[in-house]
Amino acid sequence: MNINTNAVDDAVLALLHLTLHDRNRAWKSFDWDALNRLYERGFIHDPVSNAKSIAFTEEGLGESERLFKQLFTIAAEPNK
Repeated sequence: MNINTNAVDDAVLALLHLTLHDRNRAWKSFDWDALNRLYERGFIHDPVSNAKSIAFTEEGLGESERLFKQLFTIAAEPNK
């Protein structure tokens, strides 16, 4: 099976938004390979540390929010 790692990374980045705290941090309870790819793409700071959370870059924080809205929100219905 061929895995689209870009799609996986986008989903992980969007899901990191769910655990956002302290303005730009999120819990790093995701696949290490995906976190490393997000680091290589400049969306998060180096995830290898004793901390239990990652820190978003400014670009990563914005992209995380955008992907979260794109993948996981439902547009509000206009008032009838």
